[in-house]
Amino acid sequence: MSNTRKQAVKLHMSALASAVLLGMSAVSAHAAELKTVDRPVAGEYIVVLKKEAASLTGEVSLMGGVRRSPVATIAQQMARSHNGRLLRTYKKALRGFVVKADDKALARLLADNRVAYVQENGIVQLFDTQANAVWSLDRIDQRDLPLSGSYTYDTTAAGVHAYVIDTGIRADHTEFTGRLGAGFTSELDGRGTEDCQGHGTHVAGTVGGTRWGVAKGVTVHPVRVFGCGRTTTGDKILAGIDWVTENHVKPAVVNMSLGGPADQAEDDAVQAMIDSGVITVIAAGNNNGDACLNSPARLPAAITVGATMSNDRRPDTADWGALPAQGSNYGACLDIFAPGDNITSASRTGSQASTSMSGTSMAAPAVAGAAALYLAVHPLATQAEVAQALINSSTPNKVTNQGVGSPNRLLYSIFAGGGNPPGNVAPVANFSSSVNGLVVQFTDSSTDSDGNIASHLWTFGDGTTSAAPSPKKTYTAAGTYTVTLKVTDDDGATHTKTASVTVASSGGTVLTNGVAKTGLSGAAGSSQYFTLVVPAGATNLKFVTSGGTGDLDLYAQLGSQPTTSSFACKSEGGANAETCTVAVAQAGTYHVLVKGYSAFSGASLTGSYTAGTGGTQTYSNAADYTISDGVTVDSPITVSGRSDNAPTNASVTVAIVHSFQGDLKVDLVAPDGSLYNIHNRSGGATDDINKTVTLNLSTEALNGTWKLRVNDAGPGDVGKIDSWSITF
Repeated sequence: MSNTRKQAVKLHMSALASAVLLGMSAVSAHAAELKTVDRPVAGEYIVVLKKEAASLTGEVSLMGGVRRSPVATIAQQMARSHNGRLLRTYKKALRGFVVKADDKALARLLADNRVAYVQENGIVQLFDTQANAVWSLDRIDQRDLPLSGSYTYDTTAAGVHAYVIDTGIRADHTEFTGRLGAGFTSELDGRGTEDCQGHGTHVAGTVGGTRWGVAKGVTVHPVRVFGCGRTTTGDKILAGIDWVTENHVKPAVVNMSLGGPADQAEDDAVQAMIDSGVITVIAAGNNNGDACLNSPARLPAAITVGATMSNDRRPDTADWGALPAQGSNYGACLDIFAPGDNITSASRTGSQASTSMSGTSMAAPAVAGAAALYLAVHPLATQAEVAQALINSSTPNKVTNQGVGSPNRLLYSIFAGGGNPPGNVAPVANFSSSVNGLVVQFTDSSTDSDGNIASHLWTFGDGTTSAAPSPKKTYTAAGTYTVTLKVTDDDGATHTKTASVTVASSGGTVLTNGVAKTGLSGAAGSSQYFTLVVPAGATNLKFVTSGGTGDLDLYAQLGSQPTTSSFACKSEGGANAETCTVAVAQAGTYHVLVKGYSAFSGASLTGSYTAGTGGTQTYSNAADYTISDGVTVDSPITVSGRSDNAPTNASVTVAIVHSFQGDLKVDLVAPDGSLYNIHNRSGGATDDINKTVTLNLSTEALNGTWKLRVNDAGPGDVGKIDSWSITF
């Protein structure tokens, strides 16, 4: 990867941005920087927070002795306090949010010392051009011209996941039959991930189509960030990056055949995606200029791809001048060239349709497909390792008119010494586990589509290993262990799966009301789980730890094991003295997590409640459930140990945090699926829903899982189910 990439930034500043910046001296001497873009969306800004201001998903909340709130919480607070309208929040790839703000609100945001920088939300475009032939697959498996008329590949890359951040994918296209994975859309037009533009289906076909694809066995995931046109906004692309960063399945590669002028927020988000382990391939752009002027193509860690024609020439205005594209970008920010002119691939117009397009958008997915081939054999390879493998394997000195500063490297998809034997498909490692105290039974479910699994190697996370296909492992101490299974097939190809397993001292995890479990100890980061069965009518439910040395944290939840981000109650003090009080006890099994914030020993745990006498009971769920645009979310409550039906006067209390009531439909869902409406898109721009309603539920059985269901049908405002309860 080149170390000479230049972080060129265009300094065009709108009159509005200039006015805001000039006015900042009266607000704060240390205002955050306002970054401008070439094509801004009026009044919309991407606010990026400092690391110490908020925590991303998966990060520990404590930093420098101070607990940080999640980005979504801080975003809501800041939008309200600075008189902006919250449009979107990010959780994993970017520590920030998108807000609608006037000049005064923008000035206040820039003056907030929690803000790292603010960037105008901008228009982003696709990198393709329509045209018409098929030659690209034939070119990448041979060193020299003329073409041989065939495409040879070492593996289909089955087991690798390819994410296409684009216009979506036609789901019923035969190019992807049986291989279309979970996806995401940031477009709220009701189409989901379905492609109405065509670009994404074509790109996905080049990555992994059955006929047109480089990696014919990958699982393809549509990440739709464009509507039916050729442009979108930066916040929607950031949402797609954020989703891939949080939800990808490894080994994973992502293709981004899109971009625009320098964009710091997009660069930061793509870097976070790379850091999370997603191999990232970017189109260089079609401006016939320096790719170092474009984001995210300029990012040093990205694999940036230029385009060639069938004669190995980089197209410029003489070749593409009559098209919307002016020529493939070039320069020091490129890593490699690949075929990108008159590329035939899948079309959105029919389930078996094809079409031809030109652009660096068509070159990048060929490289993404080749990266998937490499990951099939090297599933743990890093971004740098995959990039180096592509460069080492590429054919040198074949590209003409390559442009100043460009590496003269043309994609070659057969990796020397690094592929499977011809025709072999790598195995896919997989396993499940069942826990009984300290004993874990591991069950192998690995597969090899064209042969047999020849060997297994288990690493149990405590220094021990096993070669048995489905071993039983007895741990010597409670805790959470990282378990790895590596399988090798009969042709020598390998694949690895890693998962966590939590064990506890046999027989010692069940709590009795009011009776302490003593002598608890654990390392920093360790997790120990306990259960307490709570009968109907119980009150004053709490869990208490005390004694010993060190620092532990305490969490509890009904019906399933809690985590540090999902719980009914928590206590995170500075030592072992913790009290976790459940506001309204419900009948059922409570699960308790004792987690070592630092090493601790000699602690005790007590779960206690006051037994009830029957009658009316209140059941509640105080866990937060995020409400996103265009999404339906359920918050469940499970009722057990009751008899008969619910009454005619059941009481339901809801607390929903949201900045636009008119977007929301709120229903109570009975165990049999019946719906009882609580709120139906009324209230307009009024904040939050806090209300209690009385419902006739006399036809419904008491026992079962009741749900509060919220649907957000409008764009621009997000929120959460803060809590709810039902009394009957």
